[in-house]
Amino acid sequence: MTAFSRPHLTLLTDDAPAPAREASPWTDPAPVGDASWRLEALCAETDPEAFFPEKGGSTRDAKRVCGGCTVRAECLEFALANDERFGIWGGLSERERRRIRLRQRTDLSA
Repeated sequence: MTAFSRPHLTLLTDDAPAPAREASPWTDPAPVGDASWRLEALCAETDPEAFFPEKGGSTRDAKRVCGGCTVRAECLEFALANDERFGIWGGLSERERRRIRLRQRTDLSA
């Protein structure tokens, strides 16, 4: 069992009432700024387990989905702005996003 819970990614539509669940980027109407990109996110239509693999697990399937997603840049921007520490966001793993944050800090201090 893992120490964190994995969010369930669900694409919400106007047709069906939203089930009650914890706030997430997919169910919270406006977590930060304009998050309308979530409605076009391909990951909301796929198995969330792929986006939150166990330590050492493969990220290949999630990155393949991200590769074809039209809102990949917005997703990555959201993850970086909100310091998402788990899962695949915008096609990048936790480690890859950490490198970007470190590079951004280095560029700001230079």
